[in-house]
Amino acid sequence: MPNLHYIAHYPEQLKAQIARLVQEEKLGRYLLTKYPKTHTISSDKALYNYVMEIRSEFLRKSEPVTKVLYDGKISDINDALGLHRVTIKNHGGRLRSKSEIRVATLFKNTPEPFLKMICVHELAHLKEKEHHKAFYALCEKMEPHYHQLEFDVRLYMTHLDLFGKLY
Repeated sequence: MPNLHYIAHYPEQLKAQIARLVQEEKLGRYLLTKYPKTHTISSDKALYNYVMEIRSEFLRKSEPVTKVLYDGKISDINDALGLHRVTIKNHGGRLRSKSEIRVATLFKNTPEPFLKMICVHELAHLKEKEHHKAFYALCEKMEPHYHQLEFDVRLYMTHLDLFGKLY
């Protein structure tokens, strides 16, 4: 059975189906059928605008995001595909906070739903710091298919590990 560490916590029956797709080399075809096109959000400025649109629709009252960018240093090796960071500085006796979101550069060339899933995940951390029920409820509010997209991103990462680039 191939190494399926991205979906290790899913039920055995589902892992067996994915293992079959991998063994028959049909995982890539499955993903391409479901997500045939990649997005065109390739610059940090375009990514910032994309994230700000999502934020303005769902998280108007959350802390502001000062920076959004693709980061080539983020990898699944660090168990991260995106990062959020809040820095608080004392500036003349006043506390100032800055929030930034970094997305792994591998999402420059993926379908838009995959990028949206990562951005929604990182935006949700502005309001909910931990991965618990309220966090995932917020993710689903911003992207109703969040859990399916998270699973499909895990399949994409599995494909990358085993076969290389798909798009």
